[in-house]
Amino acid sequence: MHVFGFAGFSGSGKTTLIEQLIPRLIARGLRVALIKHAHHEFDVDTPGKDSYRHREAGASEVLITSDQRWVLMHELRGDPEPRLAEQVGYLSPCDLVLVEGYKRAEIPKIEVHRSASGKPLLHPEDPFIIAVASDEEIATGLPLLDINDPDAIVAFIVVYLERSDEIITAPA
Repeated sequence: MHVFGFAGFSGSGKTTLIEQLIPRLIARGLRVALIKHAHHEFDVDTPGKDSYRHREAGASEVLITSDQRWVLMHELRGDPEPRLAEQVGYLSPCDLVLVEGYKRAEIPKIEVHRSASGKPLLHPEDPFIIAVASDEEIATGLPLLDINDPDAIVAFIVVYLERSDEIITAPA
């Protein structure tokens, strides 16, 4: 499985961009999964529902299943947050795992930057950022992608993944 990330400050447009990329990647025949890092407490369950009550009662894992989907919730209960590599291991096999967040993860990633954010660029300090997607011209030695052209960003990612395969499978 390839792992490819998107990094940027809150409000930069990472989620919106990824939302546009996923159907385009699928249309190219890729099976895509996603890991989203949340910096705050979150809950995907609804208070009062059976699964919520079971979790609150102390179950370390609750799996909810139906004929439409299944979800596994795991409570850390004070244990450390799993590293990204562990989380990738929890996923079913696929072609591409997109990662939103994890600004400092040592994976290839595109920095998503909007001029209106007023935030600094990440790529000068992160050697794993391989391109910048932005809504403005930026002086950078990295490829600069138009954040409003998801087709071009998908093409960039696919070429990068193909080159990565060549590098990985090249004879020694």
